[in-house]
Amino acid sequence: MAEETIFSKIIRKEIQTDLLYQDELVTAFRDINPRAPQHILIIPNTLIPTVNDVTAEDEQALGRMFTVASKIAKQEGIDEDGYRLIINCNSHGGQEIYHIHMHLLGGKPLGPMLAV
Repeated sequence: MAEETIFSKIIRKEIQTDLLYQDELVTAFRDINPRAPQHILIIPNTLIPTVNDVTAEDEQALGRMFTVASKIAKQEGIDEDGYRLIINCNSHGGQEIYHIHMHLLGGKPLGPMLAV
């Protein structure tokens, strides 16, 4: 079993956060260190450490992450101009918390995907 993360406590509402969405599968909240005017994290409610740990049983929660991202982008008014969704995997991918999470970023032009 994977170690519990700060996200586990946010899901259980043991840590206060700017919660935007929660259902039986996923939770979404504003990032405390935003990199764009809108920076929201969307996480599955079950602990999946990395993309490498995803199984077929996780498909419903992972699909819900995308539908929630679309819904929140519309609520935040960034759906028309566009936004970026990012999921990092392991250290070279930039993952810092080992509980899969999707970054929804928008509210300004985001530039190229990677600095070369």
